[in-house]
Amino acid sequence: MIYEMTAAIWMGFVMDLIVGDPQGWPHLVRLIGWMIQKLEIILRKHFPGTKAGQLAAGREIVILVLMATAIGGVGLLRISDRIHPLICFIVSVFLCWQVLAAKSLYVESGKVWQMFQQSDMEGARAAVSMIVGRDTDCLDQAGIIRAAIETVAENASDGVVAPLFYLFLLGPLGGILYKAVNTMDSMIGYQNETYRYFGRAAAKTDDLLNWIPSRLSALLMILAAWLLPGYDGAAAWRIWRRDRHNHQSPNSAQTEAACAGALHLMLAGDAWYFGELHHKPTIGDPDREAKADDIRKAGRLMLMTAFLALIFFTASSVILRGGVKI
Repeated sequence: MIYEMTAAIWMGFVMDLIVGDPQGWPHLVRLIGWMIQKLEIILRKHFPGTKAGQLAAGREIVILVLMATAIGGVGLLRISDRIHPLICFIVSVFLCWQVLAAKSLYVESGKVWQMFQQSDMEGARAAVSMIVGRDTDCLDQAGIIRAAIETVAENASDGVVAPLFYLFLLGPLGGILYKAVNTMDSMIGYQNETYRYFGRAAAKTDDLLNWIPSRLSALLMILAAWLLPGYDGAAAWRIWRRDRHNHQSPNSAQTEAACAGALHLMLAGDAWYFGELHHKPTIGDPDREAKADDIRKAGRLMLMTAFLALIFFTASSVILRGGVKI
């Protein structure tokens, strides 16, 4: 069983690298996002708008989304297994592919880079607005580049390493449950008037699930910086140790710090969200100004981190579950 599941994860990983997330194709995350939107509308109608009411509604949406995802995932896997084990394997590969986002992260951040190659500042601004949650109208060229790099660095964990961690830990069901929580956090886990209380449970659950994967991601990214030419592994280690807590989230600065050190850049700092300025500490040292090519460098660092995570989790799974004696 362990080898079949490992094979499914590897095949899902390869499918993600080859196919990615083509526009117009149905996707599991979009289905989960649709469910979250509908549940938010319903719950806001049935719970009072007070702090206590919104906190309760927020806890309710986390429970309902996870229950629906679990029931749907278990049902799909069991039905497909009853039809034929090969069908169940194919479904498992499909689910593994759906929860990974390495190619889409590389491609979408690459669109920002492409706009700069065409000297299209507004095109770059529009492209980065599709992958970040902050306001982009006030960003200059360096700010757009840094925003793209920060997204690649942070989502190296959220979009690749963390899903792999839960796939290897709990199989496809673990992967889709993690993705459900991460999608809730990205949709309602904001610190603004609309979601400060309603999205708190989703944000805290996401923090909890990402605590271990984010730190593993940072260590693997540091190793990737050591292995890849043109990156500074020693600086990645130094900046990670110094700045890994320079964020309101307990997890976001982990990979951002490793990436900032590897590229000798300063990331993070103050940012605008929904028209409100948020003061945030910086990550890394201002050794040089960010350049458009750094977006591609961050993408390559993310891909190498993903490969290292796949190898590390495969070896750990086989050893810990008794497949290999040491």
